[in-house]
Amino acid sequence: MTKNIAVIAANGKSGSAIVQEAVNRGLSVTAIVRGENKTAAQHVLSKDLFDLTAADLAGFDAVVDAFGTWAPETLHQHSDSLKHLADILSGTDTRLIVVGGAGSLYLDAAHTLQLSQSEGFPEAFKPLATAMGESLAELRERSDVKWTYVSPATDFQADGPRTGSYVLTGEEFTTNAAGESAISYADYAIAIVDELSAAPADEHIGERVSVRW
Repeated sequence: MTKNIAVIAANGKSGSAIVQEAVNRGLSVTAIVRGENKTAAQHVLSKDLFDLTAADLAGFDAVVDAFGTWAPETLHQHSDSLKHLADILSGTDTRLIVVGGAGSLYLDAAHTLQLSQSEGFPEAFKPLATAMGESLAELRERSDVKWTYVSPATDFQADGPRTGSYVLTGEEFTTNAAGESAISYADYAIAIVDELSAAPADEHIGERVSVRW
């Protein structure tokens, strides 16, 4: 049973929401941040993601990677950071839960067309979606790490309500009955903590799942 987790980039919007949800549900949470901790975590490790070692992450039941970067010159860090984390968690029982993106969700059952490749996908978001999609493709090659990649809905609402409910789906882009793809950070955080603590330990290992209302 998961009791002790670390959240990388805990001060970010998704990271802090996940920390809060995990603390509220009785987990021991370590915030991994580069500077001062601004979250509800009970413990803090002030260290850059790229400086983390296997010893730093030893003993955690799960590590949640909420790292993200948007500047064109740093987009490669999505791949670089996941490789680094996979390398230092390789061969351990520690789960790696990745806060992913929606652009790599598939639009067809054959999984040949991604949302980011579709007509009408915003040009401004294509570089980020492409970089995150590439990092997921690289992560899929790792069988030595207990990873799970969690894509949010396309409308990922930082200030959206905490409804307490969500729909967990798989590799393909889905919408609700009204044709909407949305989720709040608060309900996404519920899904992450459920994945860590409620799901069977071997469920969704080596898989991408997605979350929407």
